Amino acid sequence: MNIQNDRGQKETSATQGAYLSIRDMILTGQLPAGDKLKIEKLRMMLNTGASPVREALSLLTSDMLVERIDQRGFRAAPASQSNFEEILMLRCSLEDMAVRMSVDKADSDWEDALVLSHHRMKKLAANGDATFEDAHKSFHMALLDNCGSPMLLKYCSQLYDLNIRYRYLAAGSESYQSRNIPAEHEEILSAAVQRDSALAADRLITHYRLTGEYLTAQLADI
Repeated sequence: MNIQNDRGQKETSATQGAYLSIRDMILTGQLPAGDKLKIEKLRMMLNTGASPVREALSLLTSDMLVERIDQRGFRAAPASQSNFEEILMLRCSLEDMAVRMSVDKADSDWEDALVLSHHRMKKLAANGDATFEDAHKSFHMALLDNCGSPMLLKYCSQLYDLNIRYRYLAAGSESYQSRNIPAEHEEILSAAVQRDSALAADRLITHYRLTGEYLTAQLADI
């Protein structure tokens, strides 16, 4: 056995594990926006070493979920109304383009994958499954997956993640809960499988802007 290689794989695994855990805590608000992220505290929370935590935080700066506050410190990226409005503007612009390209290039394989991702998301939502959020993102990315532009998909994926923290802020709002989100997803899916790119784009962007209205009201005091 190559001991050095085995050690390297374990360190990579530890960093990846820390990255995913910290990322999830930031997205869901367990690590609140703007809070200082202390290496020692996170190391104890995750039962891992300081190096994987530090490396994970460095990776998360590239995702714009963490900011360096000095040479030795990090904080969860702050949340603000202006930041959310910028994210929403970029999502609407880029995903409008991506979903049109994706639907215009539709084939049976893409349609099958999209329908399957929607079915899985719907099933997990009905069961209250903890993995629903992953399935939700998978559905939204499946809509765009056929666009043929890896760089565009990467930006859309990153913007999705940046938006999640703001969506969690609105989750307790009565007006947010009164929306029929599953019906909105069904309408987007229907337009996509009908291969109507203009209608799919219109329904997707309307879906985002409705969420944006609730979130803007929630963020007024930040």
